Parts: sequence; structure tokens; C-alpha cells
Amino acid sequence: MSSPDPQVRAARNLTDPSPESTPETKRPRTPRHRGPVVAVTGAATGIGELLTAHLAASDAIKQVIAIDERRGEVSEATWHILDVRDPAIAEKLRGADVVVHLALDLDLETDPAARTAYNVRGTQTVLTAAAAVGVHRVVLCTSAMVYGALADNDVPLSEDAELRATAEATGVGDLLEIERLGRRAPRAHPGLNVTVVRPTVLVGGTDTALTRYFESPRLLVVAGSRPTWQFCHVEDLVTALEYAALEKIDGEFAVGCDGWLEQEEVEELSGVRRMELPSAVALGAAARLHRIGLTPSPAGDLAYTMHPWVVSVSRLHDVGWRPKWTNEEVLGALLEEVEGRHTLAGRRLGRKDATAAGAAGATVALLGAAAVVRRARKARRRI
Repeated sequence: MSSPDPQVRAARNLTDPSPESTPETKRPRTPRHRGPVVAVTGAATGIGELLTAHLAASDAIKQVIAIDERRGEVSEATWHILDVRDPAIAEKLRGADVVVHLALDLDLETDPAARTAYNVRGTQTVLTAAAAVGVHRVVLCTSAMVYGALADNDVPLSEDAELRATAEATGVGDLLEIERLGRRAPRAHPGLNVTVVRPTVLVGGTDTALTRYFESPRLLVVAGSRPTWQFCHVEDLVTALEYAALEKIDGEFAVGCDGWLEQEEVEELSGVRRMELPSAVALGAAARLHRIGLTPSPAGDLAYTMHPWVVSVSRLHDVGWRPKWTNEEVLGALLEEVEGRHTLAGRRLGRKDATAAGAAGATVALLGAAAVVRRARKARRRI
């Protein structure tokens, strides 16, 4: 339809003035959301909840679809209640431009077989469902642990370094398989883009073998090792995930604080003294304690406290992202968070056990744990 004659428009403006027709009295309009529709799995708890709330408050996001096994607290999101392994999730993703998949179980206490079944099947289902309904981007969140902690690692590692981790640490096998699924998905589903976000040691309401390390009465240091620490606060992870959801960055990239801390700096900042043990003793005791079920952490977790695995975060820097937190600040926040908790060899202690461990010293306590192993073996022989 053509526009009215200019003289007619002028006459109308003279005879029918309205407040909205003159610049001086024009009312501001509410900005329209023109950004993507973003679906978040695992939206009711943890990082998923934080990201859902952050995106729902953003003018750059048109709509947030929240998916979890229970309804969360973010009322501005559109909620769908179901297990991410359910193929019915495809219909819930219809209309989404981007899916951020955060429905992962990395709980130390979860049965490893059940954890793997949930994590791998859930990721497979989400990738397949997203492709089926026309979602063009899936964002997966794994960990910088996939690079592996090895004595000959570069410091820092480049983000395109080879993934040399093994499945010996908690959940790392699942994360490696998730990344493999992510690499295969675009080949199986042309048009689907997969972005992988790898946070460093994550802090802020998290419970991992690496955060429990700082709950110990002494910081275990394996003789001859070179620990380095690079943290990532969950608030910084949320903003990095937002960058991925808004397609400001793609591919595979790390997220964390700039730089890193040496073990000596960590001890000075925390005020917690070290307990140094020979490698054979530390690894042997950790393996035995885990094997008989006294600790949730396998011996493979120790490698991440022995060898460097800090990573450059240059890809995020290149697109304008900056962390709000420093390593020193995140360490301080972690120490406040774990205050009052007591862990030995990855196992949380009750108050009575913690008092005994503190009085006896961490070395004596660890040797005592080894004695428990020996007693358990003798008991089995007598049966």
C-alpha cells in the first residue's frame, strides 16, 4: 500500500494533532527484544539457575525456555518439566535458536555408572532433539580438566591444545565423551553449530574434588610436583555462557581468571600449611581408600593438584569479554565458602573426626586412614 500524499499528511497533522505526533511530546517506547530464544537445561539449580535468571533479565534475549525435572524460581522463563533424556524434549525446544545444555551430574557421591548414563544419554538426546527441530546452536559446558594435568604441560596451555586427559578423575571420562559427541554432531546434523565452554577450577556453590582440597586441615602436596591454580567464579562462567548464547564466540574456548597462582602463593594467601608426601604413598593411599569405598575421589583426581593445567583465555579476550574476578579474589571466596567444613582425602568428616584430625595432624590422619585399609583387608581374610 502506498503512503498518503504529503499535502494530505500535512493537513492531518494541522487538524488532528496528538501528543505522539510531535517529537517534543513523544513517549518513549519499551525496547523490543530482538535477540535469540535461548533454552537452558538444568535450569532449576546451580549454574543453570544463575544463567536462566541472568538471561531472563537481559534485553539482548527475546525469551528463555527453562528445562529441568522440577520448576525453578525464575518466573520470567517459560518452564518445561522433564528429564533431558526424554525424547519429548524435542517439542519443548521447538522455536529455540540456541540451547545451553547444563543438565549434568558431576556429584562426587553419585554412582559412577549412573552418572555416566545420565550425562552421556542426556547430551545425546539434547543434540539430536535440537537438530530435529531446527535449533542452530548448542552450547556444551565441560571443564578445562579435559586438557589433562601432566608434568610436561605448557604453562599456560593454548585453547587448541590436544586433550590429553584420561577417564581416571571424577567425571572427566563423561566430559571427554560429551566433547566427542559435540564434535560429531555437526557432521551428523549439517546446520547445527556446537560451542564448547571449558571453565577452570569452578568456585561458587560448587562441590568438587578440587574445592574439597581446600577443606583439608593441610594442603596435600606430592613431593616433586608443580601445582598451579587457575580459578573461575560462577559469575564469570555465566557471562561467558551468555557470550556463547549470543553467538559472540563459537568453537571451543576456556573461561577463567587471568593468569594463575603457584602452590606457594596459595599457601601464603590461605594461611594453610602443606603436607608433603612421596608420590607412591599419596597415590597408593588414595587408590586404596577409594577402592574400598572410604573416599569418593579416585586417585586420578590427585593429578589435578600435582601438575599444571592452566589455560589461556585469549579467545574470550579477543571478543571483548573480561573476568570480573581475580584468582586471589576467587580463592578468598572459596575459603569463606568452605569455612567450617573438614575433608580428609576427599571424604567429608564429622565434627568429632575433624577435631581428631586437627589435633593429630593431617599426616597422622592420612596414615590412620591407611591403617583402616589394612584392618579392612584383615577382616575380609577372617570371613
